[in-house]
Amino acid sequence: MSEEQKQQILKQTLWNIANDLRGNMDADDFRDYILGFIFYKYLSRKMKNYANVILDPDGLSYQTVENHEKAAELLEAIRFEALDKLGYFLKPSELFSELAKRGNSGNKNNFILGDLANVLNSIEQSTMGSESEDDFGNLFEDLDLTSSKLGKTEDAKNELIVKVLTHLEGIDFDVENTESDILGDAYEYLIGQFASGAGKKAGEFYTPQQVSKILAKLVTTNKTKLKSVYDPTCGSGSLLLRVSKEVQEVGEFFGQESNPTTYNLCRMNMIMHNVHYKQFDIYNEDTLVNPSPNHIDKRFEAIVANPPFSANWSASPLFMSDDRFSAYGKLAPKSKADFAFVQHMVHQLDDNGTMACVLPHGVLFRGAAEGHIRKFLIADKNYLDAVIGLPANIFYGTSIPTCILVLKKNRSCHSEGSMTEESQPKRSESILFIDASQHFEKVKTQNVLLEEHLDKIINTYRTYSSPLEGRLSGVLEDKYAYIATLNEVKENDYNLNIPRYVDTFEEEEPIDLAAVSKDLKALETDIKKTDTTIADFCKQLNIETPF
Repeated sequence: MSEEQKQQILKQTLWNIANDLRGNMDADDFRDYILGFIFYKYLSRKMKNYANVILDPDGLSYQTVENHEKAAELLEAIRFEALDKLGYFLKPSELFSELAKRGNSGNKNNFILGDLANVLNSIEQSTMGSESEDDFGNLFEDLDLTSSKLGKTEDAKNELIVKVLTHLEGIDFDVENTESDILGDAYEYLIGQFASGAGKKAGEFYTPQQVSKILAKLVTTNKTKLKSVYDPTCGSGSLLLRVSKEVQEVGEFFGQESNPTTYNLCRMNMIMHNVHYKQFDIYNEDTLVNPSPNHIDKRFEAIVANPPFSANWSASPLFMSDDRFSAYGKLAPKSKADFAFVQHMVHQLDDNGTMACVLPHGVLFRGAAEGHIRKFLIADKNYLDAVIGLPANIFYGTSIPTCILVLKKNRSCHSEGSMTEESQPKRSESILFIDASQHFEKVKTQNVLLEEHLDKIINTYRTYSSPLEGRLSGVLEDKYAYIATLNEVKENDYNLNIPRYVDTFEEEEPIDLAAVSKDLKALETDIKKTDTTIADFCKQLNIETPF
């Protein structure tokens, strides 16, 4: 069986379990339980495998070590090694398989809610004082085993949890396969499936996979390795992880998320994709108000983001003394924080970096403070590299059309092309506009980007960015892509509305008026013949004609 087939089976199996077991519970609530328990099983399997490697020279297995005469000594040695290697520690009796076996024993001792709560708390407590403490702290706080959503009685709650653990225990997660990320991708699939049914709330934690791919491919263009990638509104971490699939190596992952539940989901997602706890730093706070003290002085090689569209923020005058905003002279309006996120990201972007973010179309043309900030980014800094218009209705919970802005601090790294005439614009003196708004597939009520649509966007951008391409201005592809000079953008008063640059006008076929006149005359003759026939029928029936 191929890796792809295994992955599809695992995805569908996990999703079926989630649907079969949640009963009447809201999908958004059950998400936290099913994903949390999958994560617990993953941690248990990793712990067991690692401990067995340590014990193998002594001919011991981890599940029997608690009965060994030197159990305390052995467990302490394993704990010490596991905290550094894995970031956490679980005793053999705390493993997922042990609780699942106990819960499914069929006797009166199968009540496991209390033990399960203690184990989840023990995982977090095991990291106290260690380097991984921030990465595992409060990780399971959303798994409320006392919630009435699980059942009206303690027995009902226990019964549901035992069913979930039993079903999950019967699935092979293939954790031992270090060359595969089947489980991580299945976990990501589940997050996406829950997001698709979560309505407006989905936008808080998940970016559709195809949009994630576009952003990831944009920021990794012409790169095989990245020192760092950053997402200031990272949600479940899908964007950060997507970037890692486009290059051979990412040194470090950085992200910030204001929602505590989504923050926990992101950390779990990182670990499930085999990102070592020392390689990621996710922070739980409002990025605009309280940027991570560990991030704010760093500069990142790649930045991707899908910030909340037109969110409210304070726009306090105190921000004018903040290095992220002070140079612009104006703040984004209180009711639309879109450019505040852009300003924050530009501040965090390294000189050789690329950032790509999804924003509502309004950022392209709204005036006042937003127009001022837009002009500053283009005229004063020349950071804007490309504007990509996406179809409407591709995000969960909103049908508005969106766009992607690509910004680079050092745009001279573009090829200046093969043209040598002084009159020709340089690549760094132009901006690419792509109108992909009509390129999608309608699936039920949602518009979906297919691989062909994604590839067209990326290939167009990479053609523009290629050191081998000579076109520096004008139409790159008819009705789809246009390279505008900075002078053209200036003439449009820095309005970036895509139809100003990409002409999508479809000329109507010319009308042959002589043929139309001939058709009308023929129609009039036919009408007269029909009227005569009707009048004859009426006369035969001895009734009045209708005309």
